[in-house]
Amino acid sequence: MLTQAFYTNKNTIDVAKNLLGKILVTKMEGLVTKARIVETEAYCGITDKACHAYNNKRTKRTEIMFANGGVCYIYLCYGMHYLFNVVTNTINNPHAVLVRAVEPLEGLEIMQKRTGKKENDFTITKGPGNVTKALGITNNQNGYSLLQNTIYIEEDDFILSSKQIINTPRIGVHYAKEDALLLYRFFIKNNLFVSGKKIDNFAN
Repeated sequence: MLTQAFYTNKNTIDVAKNLLGKILVTKMEGLVTKARIVETEAYCGITDKACHAYNNKRTKRTEIMFANGGVCYIYLCYGMHYLFNVVTNTINNPHAVLVRAVEPLEGLEIMQKRTGKKENDFTITKGPGNVTKALGITNNQNGYSLLQNTIYIEEDDFILSSKQIINTPRIGVHYAKEDALLLYRFFIKNNLFVSGKKIDNFAN
C-alpha cells in the first residue's frame, strides 16, 4: 500500500505520473476489485483555472481538497458519473489527481456486473465514469482515507520507462482558458484502456 508520503508530495505533476502503473483496489461488501492505473490528470490548486479549488474556492464539495494528501475526492459530474480523485499535497494546498482510466486485474466479473457491459472489453474501465462504476466507487466514499482497507492504492513490480509515459492537455477543461493547454494529462502509451485521444506528439 502506498504511504501518506507518496500523496503529500508537493509536486502533484510527479504524483500524477507516478500513479501510472499503480493498482487501485476497492473492498466493498465483501467484493474485491483491482485495476492498474493507466491514465491520470493533475489539478494544481488555487492557481489552476481547471481546478475546483481555483482562486481558493472552498465549498461543501471542495473542502476535502484542502485536507492533507491521501484521501479520496469524489464528485458527481453532469449529474451522471462519479469521478475519483486522489487528494495530494499538504493541508490547505488543494491539489488532486483524477484517475481517468484503469486496466482490470482482479474481479472482472464483478466489474462487468456493475457496469452492465455484455463483454469484458477495454471499454469496461475506459474513462473516469466507468472507472468508478466498475470499482463500485460513489460519493459515499468521498473523504475516505487511502491508507485504510476500503479504497487504497498499492504497487507491485510493474515498471514504466519514461518513453512509455505520454503527456497531453487535459480533457474537457476548455473553460480554463490558457490553463486548458497545460500538459497535465498522463497515460501509458498504446494502452487500450486509455480514454480520449491517444496523441503522442506532445513533449514529455
